[in-house]
Amino acid sequence: MESLIKLDSVTKVFLTDEVETHALSGIHLEIKQGEYVAIAGPSGCGKSTLLSILGLLDSPTDGSYTLNGRPVQHLSLPERARIRNREIGFIFQSFNLIGDLTVYENVELPLTYRGMPAAERKAAVTEALEKVGMAHRAKHLPSQLSGGQQRRVAVARALAGKPAVLLADEPTGNLDSKNGDSVMQLLAELHRGGATIVMVTHDARFARHADRTIHIFDGRVVQEQVESDPTR
Repeated sequence: MESLIKLDSVTKVFLTDEVETHALSGIHLEIKQGEYVAIAGPSGCGKSTLLSILGLLDSPTDGSYTLNGRPVQHLSLPERARIRNREIGFIFQSFNLIGDLTVYENVELPLTYRGMPAAERKAAVTEALEKVGMAHRAKHLPSQLSGGQQRRVAVARALAGKPAVLLADEPTGNLDSKNGDSVMQLLAELHRGGATIVMVTHDARFARHADRTIHIFDGRVVQEQVESDPTR
C-alpha cells in the first residue's frame, strides 16, 4: 500500500497572552491508502489539533505534511480549500448540517462548490445516500431526522466527493450507544469497501474497530497499537 499521509516532526504551538502552548510536539505519522487508523487519547491531549492539521484546517508551526505525495504545509488558503474540497471528507461531531436545506441538498452542496455538473452531482449524491441507507430521507430536513440519521447524512456528505481520506472527529459523540454502534458499523463497511479512515476518539471500545490505534498524550505519540483480530 502506498503512503497517503506522512507527517514528519510536526509541532503546533499556540501563542496566547505571551504563553506558549505546545499542542503537538514532534509528531511522526504515516498512514497508507486503505488503512483505518484511530487517534486516541484524553481530552486536551492534542488529537483534535492533529485532525485539524490533517484536514488542512490548520497549519503546523514546524515540520512537514505530505498528502498524496504532495507537500501541503505551506499552501495558500485558496489551495488548501481546493484540496480540502476534493481530497478530504469530514465527519464532524456536531453534524454541521444546514437546517433549511434538505438531506439531498446538504450532501450536494460541497459538490456544487466544486463546480461539478448537475448530472454528475445527482449520481454522486444518490450513491452516497444509498451507501448510508438514507436515500428514502432525501427530501427531509435535518430537524425531521434522529441524531443517528443526521450522522449518516453527514457521512454521506463526506463520501459524495469520493475523497482520498475520511476524517472522523468523535463520530459517535452526542449519540446513544445503539446509534453509536450503528455509525461504527457503517465506517467499518466503508473501510471494507476501500476507504481510508482516520478517526479521533476517546473511547477505547470504538478505537478497536480500527486497524491501528495511535495513542497521544501531551501532544506526543506515546504508543502505537495494531489490532490483532482482523475479523473484529
